[in-house]
Amino acid sequence: MTSFIIKTMSFEDFVDERSLVSHDALGTKEIKLKLLEVQDDTSDHVWRFGVRVKVKKILVTVKHIRTQQVEEGEFDLQDIEKEMKEKRHYSSTNRWVQTSDIKNGYILNARHASLLADATALDYIVI
Repeated sequence: MTSFIIKTMSFEDFVDERSLVSHDALGTKEIKLKLLEVQDDTSDHVWRFGVRVKVKKILVTVKHIRTQQVEEGEFDLQDIEKEMKEKRHYSSTNRWVQTSDIKNGYILNARHASLLADATALDYIVI
């Protein structure tokens, strides 16, 4: 006789993996962003934008679907944003993320493009 231990969790704790993964335009790569560090800045617009954190460092994981090769890289978004402003006098990154867009330490796929905009523009990451 085999016995199984079933661990239950609430629906709020369940995170669908598809909501954490984004894809490139051709569907050849999967991208995940893990939140490593937030900045100590406090949002003074809580009443308007909700509870948010300012992302400082992320871990980018890129999986090549055809070869199953996985690449990882750590990015300091604050430094990249600063470099972008110095070189191009412009930054398109909005590093503020709603706390509801962070699940189990990962950032939901809807925020990936805006967080990686400057890193992509400076060719730190090629998607």
